[in-house]
Amino acid sequence: MANPHGTPIWYELLTPDVDGAKRFYDAAVSWTIEARPAGPMDYRMITAPDGNVGGVMALTEEMQGGGAKPGWLFYVGVDDVDATAAKVGAAGGAVLMPPWDIPNVGRVALFADPQGAPFYVMRGATDGTSTAFSPAPVDGHCSWNELWTSDAPGALAFYRTVFGWENPETMNMGPMGGYHFLHLGDTVLGALMQPEGDQPSRWNFYFSVPDLDTAIDRATAGGATITMGPHDVPGGQRIVMGEDPQGARFALVGPGKEEQP
Repeated sequence: MANPHGTPIWYELLTPDVDGAKRFYDAAVSWTIEARPAGPMDYRMITAPDGNVGGVMALTEEMQGGGAKPGWLFYVGVDDVDATAAKVGAAGGAVLMPPWDIPNVGRVALFADPQGAPFYVMRGATDGTSTAFSPAPVDGHCSWNELWTSDAPGALAFYRTVFGWENPETMNMGPMGGYHFLHLGDTVLGALMQPEGDQPSRWNFYFSVPDLDTAIDRATAGGATITMGPHDVPGGQRIVMGEDPQGARFALVGPGKEEQP
């Protein structure tokens, strides 16, 4: 794909109830998730107002029996999936699913960083450019990728080695420690932090909505549990985190009240 090595290019929800997830996210985020799969596997495309941003995969009983749980993952675009697999292993990460080809889609692999947070990498089969991640807020797109990790210095070193992500600045959050911004060249991808307590390492993805209060109302009406916020963040935006009805953690970001038209 035309995106630079290390760019998030796709977002994927794993859920035991794809139809329930469609009802929930179509309302809360104003996506259009396919009503039925296009092929034999239950995989549905997620469409924002201006195009596809991700997919929804059904968690089968077999997958759940093997330990898979509802949640969001992302795919990071790379120049060479096999070379990235070697870098992941050398940097202390784990290869959960070794590289394989998906016809007409690309070559992919599933890894975990040294602290256990899973992520995919992908080399697309076409030269198109993904806009699933948009640093400038675009409705329905991810605008911030946030890692909660048990070892911030270790995670920074790992992702720098594998993707070339840099940490040119860190915001002091007092007792909560540092909020380490992640840059790929001039693009701010998100940040990582080391929460207090026994939090599992995981990625959180903030999807943009035009009106956060409306999205929260729709999410709670659809069965979501709000776990944090809403509250203001630097840059004139507001965020919220929650769990969808199937147990997947999600996050939303919208303009602050003074920024809304």
